[in-house]
Amino acid sequence: MEKKISSAVIHRMPRYFRHLCDLQDAGITRISSGTLAERMGLTASQVRQDFNCFGGFGQQGYGYNVAELRAAIAGIMGIDRERTAIIMGAGNLGKALMTNFNFTKYGVRLVAAFDSNPLLIGTEIAGVPIYSCRELDRVMEELQPEIAILTLPKIHARAAAQRLVSAGIKGIWNFTSIDLHLDMPQVPVENVHFSESLMVLSYKIQ
Repeated sequence: MEKKISSAVIHRMPRYFRHLCDLQDAGITRISSGTLAERMGLTASQVRQDFNCFGGFGQQGYGYNVAELRAAIAGIMGIDRERTAIIMGAGNLGKALMTNFNFTKYGVRLVAAFDSNPLLIGTEIAGVPIYSCRELDRVMEELQPEIAILTLPKIHARAAAQRLVSAGIKGIWNFTSIDLHLDMPQVPVENVHFSESLMVLSYKIQ
């Protein structure tokens, strides 16, 4: 039976990946579990336990090969192969993501964006073509993207998500400030809430 990995471990994997990218950029070729744990605010035991969920990657007395561990985590998280994505909403947040976020570093290629603003339709942002929302079904059928990124007003989020699921989308990255996972049990949804992170920070500095 396939081993079930806890959500907490899965959510730590991107942090490991980010730190390993920084280490590799700095020319560091190997690292111990203790040093990696210190960088991340964890314990060495926690690091080893996390990696043992996937079979373990280190060698006793040597530690971890940074490049090999980075590649292994990329494979675990599915970013070692390209996935295509679309953005729903090409306003301020959608434009910021298209312009500034390095999607390709994480195995994602943006193939289209959709908006209702006639001034944006038919243009491009950072090389991504902007289509009318009316063209969603046609473009979805043509490009068959796997991921949809929601950056549209929250009032439209549920209807857009349902339409995307019907059109065959496999996963949703949701920035609309409402939770969609209870409505979309058949499709994984990652809800991003800037407000929650800010509130946690506010609590910590009291």
